[in-house]
Amino acid sequence: MWKIVGGIFLGWGLGSNDCANIFGTGVAANVIQYRTAILLTSVFLIIGALLEGYKSMSTVGEMSNLSPTSAFIATFAAGICMGVFSCLSLPVSASQAIMGAVLGIGLITGIPDLSNLYKVVLCWVLTPIGGIFVTTLLYSPVGKLFANVLLDIQRRTALIRAGLFLAGCYGAYSLGANNVANVTGVYVGSGLLTPFHAALIGSLSIASGVLTYSKKVMDTVGKKIVELDGYSAFISTLSAAITVHVFTQVGVPVSTSQAIVGGVAGIGIIKGSGTVRKRTVIEIAIGWVSTPLSSGVLAYLMMWIYINLFGGNT
Repeated sequence: MWKIVGGIFLGWGLGSNDCANIFGTGVAANVIQYRTAILLTSVFLIIGALLEGYKSMSTVGEMSNLSPTSAFIATFAAGICMGVFSCLSLPVSASQAIMGAVLGIGLITGIPDLSNLYKVVLCWVLTPIGGIFVTTLLYSPVGKLFANVLLDIQRRTALIRAGLFLAGCYGAYSLGANNVANVTGVYVGSGLLTPFHAALIGSLSIASGVLTYSKKVMDTVGKKIVELDGYSAFISTLSAAITVHVFTQVGVPVSTSQAIVGGVAGIGIIKGSGTVRKRTVIEIAIGWVSTPLSSGVLAYLMMWIYINLFGGNT
């Protein structure tokens, strides 16, 4: 069972990187305390993973029919990349990290089934677009509803605060339901874990990353793309949660990082492109492109060393 350590490490990296996507905007807007945010994220992502995590397991499992050792190498390589990007304070995609690692190993073993790859890549492209679309769809009508129903500013502020809490909890649920497959889905494909045990172990490892090392990326998402008020933080968080949950029903693990960046960028589009910090967006985009490439190269090298220097088999 030591081979699941790679998945646990990847889960820690995912949690440290992706908690920012859930409550980062709320923390940056000074609506939610950081400690409250990480505790709520941990609880609700575990619930989401246990209730709906199985829906995306099949996609990862079918594309990564790896041996237990190959699964360990794939998750460990992806975990290293996630950890590095977290240290650089960049929100990146665990989906891209694990798929890049699987494809890197596949260049040696020829194992991955690429018939579903087009579906996964298409969903990656649509994720930030979906975040932008939902944000622009909700921003004005929900704002008018709040203004018309609650004329008292204090009550409106309280409602936005409550809405942000609920949207964050929903986002954490969607994170667990969708992204736990990135962490332990390869072990389901290898036959090492059942979907339930994969969801349990994966969600606990993600929660460990949330609780220990999530603040740096949270600052990038919440403060360095667009300055957000409480209402904008609520809409962008809700948009990301809806986007990720929709893809969960499709059965494809996608990036909560891309969803929330799309949601925040949607706020910038509404308020005017001049409010968007383009340098931060470019840095994030570079991280997205380099994530599957770096994890794929690293997994390839690790697998090559395992086979050629240690006489391992695939």
